[in-house]
Amino acid sequence: MKERKLGRPRTFDADNALEKAMKVFWEKGYEGSSLPELTEAMGMNRPSLYAVFGNKENLFRMALERYGAAHDPLFEAALELHSAREVVEHFLRGNADAQTEEENPHGCLVINGALACSDDALPIRNSLIERRAAAEVRLRDRFDRAKREGDLPADFCASQMARYVMTVSNGMAVQAAAGATRKQLQEVVDQVLRGWPG
Repeated sequence: MKERKLGRPRTFDADNALEKAMKVFWEKGYEGSSLPELTEAMGMNRPSLYAVFGNKENLFRMALERYGAAHDPLFEAALELHSAREVVEHFLRGNADAQTEEENPHGCLVINGALACSDDALPIRNSLIERRAAAEVRLRDRFDRAKREGDLPADFCASQMARYVMTVSNGMAVQAAAGATRKQLQEVVDQVLRGWPG
């Protein structure tokens, strides 16, 4: 009797599993993503998930890092542009595109992640709030620089405008998750730019 050769065991692809977890969190938020949904999407059982990624909170934080690695460069590139208007246009138009990609959930993981949270998920909610606040501070600093360089009027309020732009960006993410099209989001950006000073 011939001995049957066993194929090599499939190696577990942690990177691919994390990508799938990220998309579940992106679509359903932190609390809306159940462990059964996550394990099914990732192709692993619960003990394996805990062994590789720790608990659900740690998995979310790793997914958020992965999301940031793909999406933060848009913001970084926007901050480097010559004028404040170019910064805002690049940032908002890039978000409109990123939030409506066909192959990904619509909206933004940082926004979708914790729109509604119980007390148990407050650490996640707070870390997402801190992340958004840090982006707003960097935008404010960029507008302050634009004032010093004469690109924006002396009476321009950098902090108010940074809050406004981030509010528009966050609102676009909510709209995208609710089904707004890329064209509709780009029209929102057009409206913002029509009201730009100067």
